[in-house]
Amino acid sequence: MGILLVEDEPNVVSVIKRGLAEFGFEVSVAANGATGLQMALDNDFDLVILDVMLPVMDGIQVCKLIRQQKQTIPIIMLTALDSTENIVGGLDSGADDYMVKPFKIAELAARLRTLLRRKAGDMQAKNNVFTINNLELNAESKIAYRNKEPLKLTATEFRLLEYFVRNQKKVLSRIQILESVWDIDFNMGTNVVDVYVNYLRKKLEKNGSPKLIHTVFGMGYIMKEEDGNENTK
Repeated sequence: MGILLVEDEPNVVSVIKRGLAEFGFEVSVAANGATGLQMALDNDFDLVILDVMLPVMDGIQVCKLIRQQKQTIPIIMLTALDSTENIVGGLDSGADDYMVKPFKIAELAARLRTLLRRKAGDMQAKNNVFTINNLELNAESKIAYRNKEPLKLTATEFRLLEYFVRNQKKVLSRIQILESVWDIDFNMGTNVVDVYVNYLRKKLEKNGSPKLIHTVFGMGYIMKEEDGNENTK
């Protein structure tokens, strides 16, 4: 894991860097606030450890500026002052957690792992939400909205819609859809895909909403915003 440590005290840097290495963390160091800010913005670190009292630019200001451009990177503040005002100031600037010096490296490593797990969970949740036009589908909660109104879908309709949104802008054959959504081999005599696409279209296009699922003649279907392409309807 790539960690940025912004700390100006050499002894503290040495202890943290050596200690975190034993827990599998790779630590890069900035010795002042301005350098730390630049490194945080120019690189893709997994997490930032930020001291409050720093030369050139204090940690509170650095944290605020990082947050303006990188909303999801976890930031943990280090402070020698355990006053409520100091702690609240760090959290209000955008920090996710804080630790008061002195502390044990094992506790710092545990805090880092917790923040990284939370970040991974947030990213997973974000990756489960798909949007196109004014349609939003949450694959985890199994809810879909059109124009911010919940769609009343059967389980099969939801699976079909999810397959389309995960593969939007791709032409999908009836065979692909049948095998992926229904998990059965294609039967030349079945029109179940066409029937359920028609069900979905009626629900998605209710109240005049733009068409999203288009027929590609001789090939299958595609989910995309309307573009006037004569090969689809």
